[in-house]
Amino acid sequence: MSLTFTLNDGVQIPWLGFGTGTALYTKDSTQAVKAAIQTGITHLDGAQLYRNEESLGQGIKESGVPREQLFVTTKLEETPSAPTIKATLETSLKKLRLDYVDLFLIHSPFVAMKDGKLKEWWKEMEEIKKEGLAKSIGVSNFAVEHLQIILEDATVVPAGNQLHPYIWDTAAKIYDFCQEKGIVVESYGALSSLFRVPGGPVDPVIAGVVQRLSRESGTSVSPGQVLMKWLIQKRVVIVTTSSKASRIKEMLATPSLPDLTLEEIAAIETEGSKMHKRFFISRAE
Repeated sequence: MSLTFTLNDGVQIPWLGFGTGTALYTKDSTQAVKAAIQTGITHLDGAQLYRNEESLGQGIKESGVPREQLFVTTKLEETPSAPTIKATLETSLKKLRLDYVDLFLIHSPFVAMKDGKLKEWWKEMEEIKKEGLAKSIGVSNFAVEHLQIILEDATVVPAGNQLHPYIWDTAAKIYDFCQEKGIVVESYGALSSLFRVPGGPVDPVIAGVVQRLSRESGTSVSPGQVLMKWLIQKRVVIVTTSSKASRIKEMLATPSLPDLTLEEIAAIETEGSKMHKRFFISRAE
C-alpha cells in the first residue's frame, strides 16, 4: 500500500521515511539506503548533522530507482557550516549528488533562538524554496513558541515539523498547533518506548492491541506496528531505521492492518503522557 500525506504546498510525502541518523549516525549508509529503497522505501531522511550525506547520495545512485520516484529530506545543522543557509544546502546537494531536495528542515531552533535569528533563518528558507533548491521547507524539534515566532512574518508556512512522539504531554500541544496551522507532523524515534524504555507505561496498552490486531488480521502483529498504526491514524509521517529487509517489509505492511479504536488511541496517548524522556537533541534551557 503506497500511502502518502499531502503537505500544505500540495507536495505528497510518503508516510514512511528511512532515517540515516541514530544507528547510521556518522556511518557509511550506502548499503543500508540501497537495501531500503530496493525493499520498497521511497522516502529518505538525512541531515547535515549525521555526517553521511555522501553515502546517502551513493545509496540512492546504486539503488537504480529514478530520482523522481524518491522523496529526499535533509536538515540544516544547528550551527550552520557556511555564512548562508543556501550555501549549506548547496554543499549538501553536491554531497547527495542531487539538484534539489524534496524537503529541507531546520534541524533545531535552539541556537537560532538564542542568537535571535529564528525569523532570519526562516526568511532564508523561504528563498531556498523560491529558488527550487527544496520543493518544501519545514522545521524539526520546534515547540509552539518557536513556530509562533517564525509565523509572525512568514510568507510560507512550514510544511512539516519533525518531533519525538513519546514525550506526548509536550508533543500533543505541538501536534494540535500544527494541525491548526496545516503543518504535517513527522515523527522520529517513534519506537523509543519499546527499545529505550522497556516496561514503560505505554507497553501494556500496546500488548493488548497487538493481541486484537493479530487475531483480526490473521497475521503476527508486532508492538512496533501498533505504534506506527497509531501515528498513521494521527496522520503523522514516520521516520525510522532498520538494517533488516524483513523489518522494513513489516513496516510497509502496517497501513493495511485494521484501525485502532478511539479508545485504544486515547489509552496510548494517556499513558504516553506519563513519561517525559527526550533521547536525541537536548532542549536548550
